[in-house]
Parts: sequence; structure tokens; C-alpha cells
Amino acid sequence: MENLQYVIDALSLGSLYALFALGVAVVFSIMRLINFAHGELLMVGGFSLLFLSGLPVALRIGLSAVIVVVAALVMERIAFRPVRGARDETLLVTSFAVSYLLQSLAIVIVGSSPRSVGILPQLSKQVHLGTLSVPLLDLVSIAVTAVCLVGLTLFLTRTSLGIQMRAAAENFRMARCLGVPANRVIALAFGISGLLAFVGSLLLTSRTGLVSTGMGTGPVFAAFVATILGGMGSMVGAVLGGYILGSLTVAFQAFLPLEVRSYRDAMVFGVLVLVLVFRPDGIIQPASQKQRV
Repeated sequence: MENLQYVIDALSLGSLYALFALGVAVVFSIMRLINFAHGELLMVGGFSLLFLSGLPVALRIGLSAVIVVVAALVMERIAFRPVRGARDETLLVTSFAVSYLLQSLAIVIVGSSPRSVGILPQLSKQVHLGTLSVPLLDLVSIAVTAVCLVGLTLFLTRTSLGIQMRAAAENFRMARCLGVPANRVIALAFGISGLLAFVGSLLLTSRTGLVSTGMGTGPVFAAFVATILGGMGSMVGAVLGGYILGSLTVAFQAFLPLEVRSYRDAMVFGVLVLVLVFRPDGIIQPASQKQRV
């Protein structure tokens, strides 16, 4: 039963990392842009849930999701579309600048102190599996992530827009020559990224009970690590990298001796470096080099 607890912990944490990484990978697969401002979308989601706390739960969650998706679309239109044809270095600097600007603006508006937020308090209950007691939130995190992954898979494989996104991810230049509208596909990628950011924000704030202006920094860093581990440009690789990262974190926390447990994160990065030595492009290598236009 103790091993089952470790498995559930790894799947729960890995689910969060997979959501964070997939949100980053959706945009990167098309634009070759590492959107470090993705963390600020999580922040927008957290504070939306906080400021809409007087509404019924379903309406509160729905409106917060809409706010984050709109924020992602505005971010794409104002910040990234004007520099879409620029060099990769320019896009990277723009990404950092947007992240810093949004976080600084949030500090001016709401302050830097964390705030408590209550969302679905019933998720704090324990579920008994034989002699094992598991937080309901862990099971919900696993289930919600699975639903998101299945839903995104069906969208990408069964709908016209999804097929256009897949074509753009494989070869953007060729997709445009075949009539795929660039603005619509990229805006859709940002919209999906925003929706995934909100789901991650909802699960994260349910887990911690806190929101802050810096709440997205750790998740976006974990997303970056997971996408590198799984394979830059591969959405499947990003999900796989997220689950591997979560599993390694839980395993090192559980099995390392107490005196070296504080070096857990360093050991996780050691594994990342080891993987990149043998697989420089990550575990799942992209089928082709993506073209950003």
C-alpha cells in the first residue's frame, strides 16, 4: 500500500507538471517560442478565482477560465504578433519582458503578499483505499489532467482546426502554403495554452490555498524543464517529461536518506543532464524541424 501511495503522489504531481509543460509546448510547437509569460497566465487564473469568490462555484470557475483565455489571446495579439517574424533571441527577450511586466504590474495592483483563497474545500477530504488514505485532490488532479489530455487529443485528431494545428506544428511554412491561416492557428494555440494554464492554476491553488504574484514562476520553470526532458517541439514529449519530472521528484523525496534529501532538486537536474547527454533533443525527438513564419 505504501508503494501505491508513492505512485499516486507521482501521478498527481506529474499531472500538474504535464499541464504546465503542455501549455508551453502547444505554443512552442508552432511558433518556436518559449513563452515564459505562461506563468503569469497561472497568476491571472489564481487572482480571478480570488476576486470572483462571491459567485457560485461553477460560474466562478467558468468566468475565471474565460478571463485567462482572453488574457492569453491579448498577450499574443499585442506582445507576440508584432515580433513574430523576428529572430528567436528577440522572441525570447519579448517573452521575458512580458513576464516581468505583468508580474510587476500585478505587484503594483495587488501587492506582493500571498493571499489565501478557498476553492472547492470538499477536495481536502481523504479517500480510503483499503488501509491507504489518499487526498481526494490528488485523484481529482489525475482525473482532470487525463480528461484534458484526451480532450486535446480528440480536438487535434478529429476537428478541422485541430488538424490545421498539427500541420502547422509539423511544418508551419508548408502549412501556410497549403492555406492554413497563420493568425487563426497561432491565436488558437495561445487560447488552448491559456485554458491549460487556468486548469493548472485551479489545481495548484486548490492544493496550496494561496495565490501570489509570483505563483507562476515555479510552474513555468518546471514546464521548461519538462519540455526539454521530453523533447522540445513535441507535445507528447512535454506530457511525458512532466510525468517523469513528477515521478523523479517524488521518488527522490521518498527514498533518499534524510541527510541528502535537501539535494533532491539538484539530483533531478542531474538526471536531466544525463538524459540530454545521450538524447540531446530530448526523449521524443521531433519528426521534423518546425518552421516559424
